[in-house]
Amino acid sequence: MFDVIVCGAGPAGAVAAAVLARGGARVLLLDRARFPRPKLCGDTINPGSLALLQRLGMLAPVEPGALRLKGMIVTGEHGVRVRCAYTPGVHALSIPRSDLDAAIADAAVAAGARFEQGIVRRPLLDDASRPCVRGVVIAGRDGQDLRVPAPLVIAADGRRSHLAIPLGLARTPRHPRRWAIGAYFSDVEGLEPFGEMHVRRGQYLGIAPVPGGLANVCLVVPAGPRSTRGGEPSGLSDPASLLQRAINLQPALRERFARARRIGSPVVIGPLAVDAASAGTDGLLLAGDAAGFIDPITGDGLRFAIRGGELAAQAALATLAGRLKEPHRRLTLVRAREFGRKWRFNRAVRRLVSSSASVEIAGVVASAVPWVMRRTVDFAGDVPSAQEMPS
Repeated sequence: MFDVIVCGAGPAGAVAAAVLARGGARVLLLDRARFPRPKLCGDTINPGSLALLQRLGMLAPVEPGALRLKGMIVTGEHGVRVRCAYTPGVHALSIPRSDLDAAIADAAVAAGARFEQGIVRRPLLDDASRPCVRGVVIAGRDGQDLRVPAPLVIAADGRRSHLAIPLGLARTPRHPRRWAIGAYFSDVEGLEPFGEMHVRRGQYLGIAPVPGGLANVCLVVPAGPRSTRGGEPSGLSDPASLLQRAINLQPALRERFARARRIGSPVVIGPLAVDAASAGTDGLLLAGDAAGFIDPITGDGLRFAIRGGELAAQAALATLAGRLKEPHRRLTLVRAREFGRKWRFNRAVRRLVSSSASVEIAGVVASAVPWVMRRTVDFAGDVPSAQEMPS
């Protein structure tokens, strides 16, 4: 019998499992994939996320294979370019998500969590009049579904959660509907130890140097019209061309990518945004993207995941100890206090990028008063919370 089942072994789930196991709970960590596994991401860990990993004792295995980043370069319309270095003594890291996720999952196992590959079909509900989760139903190896009971479940299984969505706790909003296209490139010229964000009307392109001399390139675009098959928007039928077109539209990038080679096919995910009305229900707590996802432009996703996983684990431990009766209500309040300012900030940035006029105004302000952009980059990277991180 397990005390807690954690579904999803990405950063949110692995951190939750590690904190739970360290707290003495019997933890089952489930993920449908074998690790290490690829995942579309910007591959950067902002200063605030690094500070969290360090406090949790999970940073040491990540650092050796990572690149240090000194800040961000942000460009906009009409040649706007602002180079924003982090505060002295503060840095970010660049590392493929496959390596990062595997390292954090290993830390959860080392803490005492049991890690199994398994496909979660749906929540296991009791017969009460209101939904009450009492475990999960997973796909068995013999083709029969297997019921795995537990007093508490943490859903950290991503934007399309098989637990949060069926219970009506999370949904994809009608607006905005954006999709991400990502790929690795070799031989990109002019890479510096800085992340890059190139904001243009209605879309943005992120570039980050990653270990091995490669560049992670990720384009985020509006969904546009849907295909007749009801799948991805028809405008994304050729993601490689769409990604290359976004590069070629910017003369400076077109020159830097003149000799670059794409490594493999682009990966496409979307729609990106997820709204969550609460952080769970009876017997179920949400963490990571299953608890809501706004937009990747500010690079906050990992911090929300890491800290959100820790908060969910703390609520679960308090419940197991008899100190908390309705952990999902408590977690909803705590998450609002913890993330409220950044949620509002991210939504404001999302609205700005959606408006051509706003992008132009922001570019004028950035050129005339560059310290505003530097302060914005510091806030987006949670630099104030990382001031004590050793350099």
